[in-house]
Amino acid sequence: MQLLQAHFVPGRPLTLLYLGPERTLIVPVDPAGAAPHGAAITLALGTHKTARAFFRRDIPTPLELENAIASVEDEVYLAHRQYAAQGNARGRAWWSTDPHLVALAELAGVPRAPAMLLTLEAMERLFQRLAVVSEGRPAASEGLPESVEFATTLLLLRELMHHMPFGPLHLVAR
Repeated sequence: MQLLQAHFVPGRPLTLLYLGPERTLIVPVDPAGAAPHGAAITLALGTHKTARAFFRRDIPTPLELENAIASVEDEVYLAHRQYAAQGNARGRAWWSTDPHLVALAELAGVPRAPAMLLTLEAMERLFQRLAVVSEGRPAASEGLPESVEFATTLLLLRELMHHMPFGPLHLVAR
């Protein structure tokens, strides 16, 4: 939270996002900067867990991507309902200090800076590049890593941005 304090607007509620290896954590923070007791939402989606369940190689196939998307959407839908039931309004700023998300933003063309903004459109263009690679184009030709963690992180972020939903993701680079 200390990393974020220099960047977010005081008095404005926000939501923190963390994509872990075994789970994803969504934490609504009130205008005073506190996370209300019981407000955190844990999704049974993590980068390693999702990769183990759906991907057999560093670059997933189109079918593996589709199967993962279908499953992830179901979990995100449940989280969205819980998030909305807590009274969290659309338009809240979403923030993360996750270095994997910072790396995704850079691959999407966002210049590295202490505070970065990854738009839905930039993330979607990055995902389309991954989709082309999954169909056989060399990852290097798209400037993408041949990494199952990259593919899984991008897939999870995409589904969260589309289905929670939230606009741009504010990132703080460490």
